[in-house]
Amino acid sequence: MASEGEAAKRVPIREDFFTTPLWPPEQVRLRGLRCRSCGEIFLGKNVGCQNCQGTDMEDIELSRRGKLYNYTIIRNRPPGNYKGPDDPFIPFAVGFVELPEGIRILSPLTGCDIEDVRIGMEVELTVEELYDDDEGNQVMAYKFKPC
Repeated sequence: MASEGEAAKRVPIREDFFTTPLWPPEQVRLRGLRCRSCGEIFLGKNVGCQNCQGTDMEDIELSRRGKLYNYTIIRNRPPGNYKGPDDPFIPFAVGFVELPEGIRILSPLTGCDIEDVRIGMEVELTVEELYDDDEGNQVMAYKFKPC
């Protein structure tokens, strides 16, 4: 754990998801791949295209803004290794965010009441601390918030 006066290190929830550095959050972008054969876009790294099985892939940075394609409200604590508020559990929205590149990314939504979430609303990437790991690092994850 970071000692008093020592800044906690920010680490990504998954190494291949973000541009670096992870601070300031408004400059972080999601990283992806584009298949040069068919144009399919992916979040993070893949060894090949899941659409055409091609292996000629190029790194890209994804847009920070998109539109909410669809969503659901999680009203019960997810099973397993859930890292969110737990005592008491706080319901939250999860949605598919469609980026201009044509990819839809499943993401928690933040920065608005669950009653205000609407299909088609403009959203923007935010990078937030999800939890502190066993070494005291801040584990950073992506979410989208209304613009």
